Amino acid sequence: MDPLSSSSCCCVSNLHPFPPATTTLGRRWRRRPPRASYSPPPPPPPRRESNASPWIRALGKSFVGLAAAASLCLPPAAYPESLTVAFPASRNHEVNTVQRTLVEAWGLIRETFVDPTFNHQDWDSKLQQTMAEMFPLRSADAAYGKIGAMLSTLGDPFTRIISPKEYQTFRIGSDGNLQGVGLFINTEPSTGHLVVLSSIEGSPAAHAGIREGDELLEIDGENLRGMSSEVAAQKLRGRAGTVVTLKVHPSHDQATDYIIREVKLPREYIKLSPISSAIITHITPNGKLMKTGYVKLSSFSQNAASDMERTIHEMENQDVHSYILDLRNNPGGLVKAGLDVARMWLDGDGTLVNTVDRDGNLLPINLVDGHAITRDPLVVLVNEGSASASEILAGALHDNGRAILVGHKTFGKGKIQSVTELHDGSALFVTVAKYLSPALHDIDKVGITPDVQCTAESLNGSVPKEASSLEADSCIMVAEHELDNQGYAGTAS
Repeated sequence: MDPLSSSSCCCVSNLHPFPPATTTLGRRWRRRPPRASYSPPPPPPPRRESNASPWIRALGKSFVGLAAAASLCLPPAAYPESLTVAFPASRNHEVNTVQRTLVEAWGLIRETFVDPTFNHQDWDSKLQQTMAEMFPLRSADAAYGKIGAMLSTLGDPFTRIISPKEYQTFRIGSDGNLQGVGLFINTEPSTGHLVVLSSIEGSPAAHAGIREGDELLEIDGENLRGMSSEVAAQKLRGRAGTVVTLKVHPSHDQATDYIIREVKLPREYIKLSPISSAIITHITPNGKLMKTGYVKLSSFSQNAASDMERTIHEMENQDVHSYILDLRNNPGGLVKAGLDVARMWLDGDGTLVNTVDRDGNLLPINLVDGHAITRDPLVVLVNEGSASASEILAGALHDNGRAILVGHKTFGKGKIQSVTELHDGSALFVTVAKYLSPALHDIDKVGITPDVQCTAESLNGSVPKEASSLEADSCIMVAEHELDNQGYAGTAS
């Protein structure tokens, strides 16, 4: 849902340069529905007086003839005043367009960013500074870089802007089809390093042995220091049949010397089906044959909930007795998809997740007369690659007493972003809220610790060679044991 949706208009208008300038930034700033939505809308920010500097209210004489004036018409409930902004308007068409994007992005941050102090800085002055830095530039890429630099001062790696081309790639990934090497990557918040969350099974990256936790250092000779995950992902994607060269630092390298692998990967057509499933049969200690429905959810794309519902119904028709929901190495995605999946397993009117807005208000999202598709015992598998929407789903099922968590502590991303397409086709990701689990546990930078800990490698070498990959997975064996215990008790915990 668009966090900016309301009956009031938020616009940039009357952008006319003073004579004799010929450049105009005139455009109405319309609220566009986001292509992806990660949260319910936060309430409007509190009424406050403008702390804009005199420069923002009126530009000095040195820029007469090269200035444009903008009026930010903000919702009356949020900002009773109109803020007049004056700035130097570039005569370069590309930069001029990005200047409009800057004002649009700046206004969205001012209205919705989760931290009302903007990382303890004067956000109005940041517009002044960035406009002045952007004025002499001659390319759109350099101008976008200035917007990115402005956003970086917020201290939140998840609030960022991506170019129109990168946004199209983002949308393709959410739709579930791409051409690339099969990697999910993310920026590690504490270090800024680009790390692998997971490799898609059967992909070129998986065949090359690239694993979760590995750090990406270079793509085709270009150093990735300071590069966003969206830009890096764009560089990894490309026409099927082409080759990309990576330099990778393996996460399992414990040697004194810093080992770097160079890997050449062919790009292929990658189908991002979010669901894979199987039925696992085993004999309980009392000799009973049990059928467990194993469902792996790899991402929360637009079709994740519908695919999950279909899979559960198919397994119910095959008379399974219990379920294992595998969220390991699931980096997240659409929060709405995560909440929709949670509703399939829960009854009643419990809380799915709590959001905390920029004013510190706790806003629960609750079930409404929920009816689970199945009430069979459930275990959820998680690990350090389970992030964002995965943690919301795991927390909802665990804190409502529906599932036991098995595995390793999760990634710890407890912030919710809205994604808004801007007038030039770029997109702004803004952290609009924090979230807590139904039991009010803070997940951000902490993660969720499972009830029973295990690692998939703990039984390597101790299972028959003919065993399937699922049978050789120690965490699945632990999950089966927990399901047996739940079955004896006759209830899901």
